[in-house]
Amino acid sequence: MSDKIAIMGPGAVGSYVGAFLVREGYDITFIDMWPEHVETMRAKGLRASGSQGDFTVPVNAMHLTDAQGITEMFDFAFITVKSYDTEWATHFIKRYVKPEGFFVSIQNCWNDPTVGEIVGADRQLGCIASHIEVALWEPGHANRGGEPGRDHGHTVFRVGEQSGQVTARSEKIAGILDCIDAAYATDNLWGERWAKLCQNSMGNAISAMSDMGSQDMAQDPRCRAIRIHLAKEGAQVGLAHGLNVVDMQGKPAKLWAEADKGDVYEELDDYMSTRGGNTNWLASMAQDVKKGRHSEIDYMNGLICRKGREAGVLTPFNDAIVDAMHGIDDGSLKPDPSVVDRIMRAVGR
Repeated sequence: MSDKIAIMGPGAVGSYVGAFLVREGYDITFIDMWPEHVETMRAKGLRASGSQGDFTVPVNAMHLTDAQGITEMFDFAFITVKSYDTEWATHFIKRYVKPEGFFVSIQNCWNDPTVGEIVGADRQLGCIASHIEVALWEPGHANRGGEPGRDHGHTVFRVGEQSGQVTARSEKIAGILDCIDAAYATDNLWGERWAKLCQNSMGNAISAMSDMGSQDMAQDPRCRAIRIHLAKEGAQVGLAHGLNVVDMQGKPAKLWAEADKGDVYEELDDYMSTRGGNTNWLASMAQDVKKGRHSEIDYMNGLICRKGREAGVLTPFNDAIVDAMHGIDDGSLKPDPSVVDRIMRAVGR
């Protein structure tokens, strides 16, 4: 625990992870651009609540401008900002990490190449946080929904090198995160990352544009249809690019890719009707919209569309989702359940 660790841009997941690591005795410094979050952490500590209990820890939190006073370099840094902040945030924290140090992306989407281009691919690791629901509705308080992953045999954290090798470094990070939930070092960063991207793409934007929670979407046959086809397109694109895509929402990627087959669709529809969770949870993109923040749509569904064009795979459902979310982002479209019908019309359903 002698490592000095930075968490750059602690949003919901970064704050939640950081709170546990502080409680375990790790030397953590939180660096953030949200003034109220920093000031609340300084004054009241950082609270983590939800399915794994409720506790508050005193933390070392600083504003971006305070970083000029850092005199002792970090051994490594977790990058936990939104995808569209990845480039500048990586450049920012890079100067405060030792030359032999490294950078771990605990983010949604496909940001590992961006971080690697800035710090060197050999100094970057990706960490997929799979099936973990965390919200930061108020400064200084990260709340987790659902149930702890290790209680159900599910591994939340998957840490991997861009090279595909399992290294002492990736095993070390997995070991650190294991105090929060089950974790392992993977030799399949890209397949793990793509599966998580598809999982996010099949729910985040629908929740954001409709203001519907996880249970609402599971009960609505229109939402299930959209989600199944979003996952189908994502799986087809990933497989077309030769990725070893791991299970998505607990089902094989090849099964999602065949969702146009009637019997496969019925199986997936029945399955998705049971996937509402224990709480009617709003997806992270919906949380951003409610806070008046820009969505990650171009880095999520938009990436599937771009990679689809590269591979010659059609992505009409993802295209329609991206178009609608652009309307949410620019204010020309308001979040409402009726937007679901707009998507169905856009794809000719």
